[in-house]
Amino acid sequence: MTESLPPGGVVLDADEMEARWAGAWRPEQVAERLRGVSTTWCVAAGWALDLFRGRQSRPHGDLEIAAPAAAFPEVRDRFPEYVFDAVGSGQVWPAADAEALAATHQTWARDPASGQFLFDVFREPHQGGVWVCRRDESLRLPYHAIIERTADGIPYLVPELVLLFKAKAARPKDQADFDGVLPLLSRTRRDVLSGWLERVHPGHPWRAELAG
Repeated sequence: MTESLPPGGVVLDADEMEARWAGAWRPEQVAERLRGVSTTWCVAAGWALDLFRGRQSRPHGDLEIAAPAAAFPEVRDRFPEYVFDAVGSGQVWPAADAEALAATHQTWARDPASGQFLFDVFREPHQGGVWVCRRDESLRLPYHAIIERTADGIPYLVPELVLLFKAKAARPKDQADFDGVLPLLSRTRRDVLSGWLERVHPGHPWRAELAG
């Protein structure tokens, strides 16, 4: 991801965004299409926490998945009927070219017939099979250590990392997600998350709750 943004980005207002995400897919729909793909991938963000819980806890306005940046073409090729728009800094680059992809890390799958957005692909930094945290490049973990699976095989990002990303500017739904998942976290998971928070967001208030 580069520092400068290319021309051609458009801004969507909040109402249009909500309307165009109204038909967002569920995790099982993406998992079915990605079955057998060779690259590592996982459900991320709020849906990942619900897969960890084993139930849907709240409505989700979108669906995010994560994959190594270099493997994005393999993911994209499983959805040939859709277009992928690059997203960053409040702008959208329709049918993103290489320049827009290099300048961003999010990619929204769009149905060109309806204009509806279906899911979001995070193109994650990595070194081979090692995931690299966008917020702190010194935090590096092998993919097998950060992905778990549901009973029916859907891969999801471990809750410790989902919450680490939610912690930066926690919105009400992020706080609710933390409050809801906290009782389900083992002592080991709590300690790991607390250490990462101190490393990436020193003094974060969630650390006091994790210590309880």
